[in-house]
Amino acid sequence: MPSSTHSKDLSRYFTEATRLRDNSPLKSLTKYMQNDPTLVSLGAGLPHPSTFPIAQLSATVAQAGKSVTDASSAKTTVSIAAGGSASGPIEGLDKFLQYGNGRGVPSYAAFARTHTESVHHPPYADWDVVVSAGNTDAFVKALMLFCQHGDTLIVDEWTYPAIIGTVVPMGVRMAPVPMDGEGMVPAELDRMLDQWDEAQRGGRPRMAYVIPTAQNPTGATMSLERKRALYRVAQKHDLVLIEDDPYYYLQFGAYQERTAVADPSERYAGLPGLSSLHPSFLSLDVDGRVIRLDSFSKILAPGLRCGWVTCPRYMADKIQFHNETSIQQPAGPSQALVAQLLTVDWGHDGWERHLVQTQREYAVRRDLFVDLCKEKLEGLVEFVVPEAGMFVWFR
Repeated sequence: MPSSTHSKDLSRYFTEATRLRDNSPLKSLTKYMQNDPTLVSLGAGLPHPSTFPIAQLSATVAQAGKSVTDASSAKTTVSIAAGGSASGPIEGLDKFLQYGNGRGVPSYAAFARTHTESVHHPPYADWDVVVSAGNTDAFVKALMLFCQHGDTLIVDEWTYPAIIGTVVPMGVRMAPVPMDGEGMVPAELDRMLDQWDEAQRGGRPRMAYVIPTAQNPTGATMSLERKRALYRVAQKHDLVLIEDDPYYYLQFGAYQERTAVADPSERYAGLPGLSSLHPSFLSLDVDGRVIRLDSFSKILAPGLRCGWVTCPRYMADKIQFHNETSIQQPAGPSQALVAQLLTVDWGHDGWERHLVQTQREYAVRRDLFVDLCKEKLEGLVEFVVPEAGMFVWFR
């Protein structure tokens, strides 16, 4: 049952640039120019669809739950034609090739919204999604809502290198928090903020950046109890959490040694798919203080540059306006392929079969890697066996 509660208003912490950011004057007219077939627009510089040389977009894809390299598996063709009916679940190709607003093409955004509701069940009513060109793009726009030159971002003591490369040139300082095998330690974060010296370190931080699943670079995955504890610290100190979770769907459970399993196929029974994934920070977010970043990069292909952000609607609006003066939206052909594949050709059941197959592939690779580490590196290194993602962190 949908929640009737609303997010807390944290807009008092918006940066000056965010407060000034508003809908693009041209983009605000898009709904009138695109949705009324009787209107002939003489403004905004929209090229006429008759000049588009792309009449159809097609891609050959694997059957849901099969590898594209599996020679025994039949392939299917995903196809979107120009001039298709906008009344169906997927717009015609003309809509994907045209300029649009920063929220994304409706069918693509609708899939992200429906998927988020079914997997995370955000516990407040006024949440929404806004499209992104992958999580690095999304991170910059989430960060700029609340951080500007001279502010401080809370990060793990070992964090994603691209984040460092993003925030340092912006003049945003980082406050690293000690980690253990589950990632950021809540007690250490609480202690740091309790002892924060504004005279020496500047204003209090308002944002923390975490990668809760298969953290890059350590491979650490937070338990539900760890997330609850960290969320309580965020509530106490009124922090906004950026939940960067590109590896969320690459969960594959505990490692088992080859010698402990009589039937190798038993090692990969019961993979989580969509139904048994660890609860996210978003699923715990009763206040609306989590900005969740999702991406298709690790589960379809990074070159698509397609993702989405989930957060309170008033924050999503600001990210939309930022999109409209930067990327506008992810590339239309990428949105078209993703929307057609996941909404029509595979559907929800096929999408889950694909995720199980991808989880199995990474589980096999993780197990072989750990087997070899145990065999070749015994006594030389210590490491936590990852339960998700792509990374093993050696000491």
